[in-house]
Amino acid sequence: MRVIIVGGHGKVALRAARLLSQRGDEVTALIRNPDHAADVRAAGATPVRFDVEDATDADFGDAIAGHDAIVWSAGAGGGDPTRTDAVDRDAAIRSMRAASTAGVRRYVMVSYFGAGLDHGVPQDNSFYAYAEAKAAADEFLRHSELDWTILGPSRLTDRPGGGISVGAAGTAGRAESVSRDAVAAVIAAVLSDPTTIGRQLEFSDGADAVGLAW
Repeated sequence: MRVIIVGGHGKVALRAARLLSQRGDEVTALIRNPDHAADVRAAGATPVRFDVEDATDADFGDAIAGHDAIVWSAGAGGGDPTRTDAVDRDAAIRSMRAASTAGVRRYVMVSYFGAGLDHGVPQDNSFYAYAEAKAAADEFLRHSELDWTILGPSRLTDRPGGGISVGAAGTAGRAESVSRDAVAAVIAAVLSDPTTIGRQLEFSDGADAVGLAW
């Protein structure tokens, strides 16, 4: 499988690239900063300089063409609502339109636990702009013709990876965080599992093996 990861230098993206390349997939990683190319190569992926904020639909289409799947793992990093809208909403939607045009139907969106139109984040909360942007992008994806899966990991940690638990965080016996290792493993698993198409999977650390938890 040829997989393109948008936001290819992120901590989750690098882990996912390593897992995918180790199992024999061909991975392209779009990165904004050319200084990150060496890290991407070390993870087994091919780095491509690409600025999602400035890229047009046609630019995305050129980058995506020839791949079998796209993983969106990019983000503005919060702080500036204008840039958050530009990256987490607008650029993500442009990539979806481009994927449809290029015939790359498989699309995995890395979102967050609780994302959605009813996210409940108050407007005076610094997280509000991000929650709104992700809600819009995820909603666009749900109504697209793409074979989508939306991933909703809970709070990310750098603990060693393990199993996961799919479902609501904060319930009895369920963790409210998840390792980046586990998120990367979920990305790899859903890409090879067509039963996850059309589903939003929210998950935290848990006892269930990745791939058997849903």
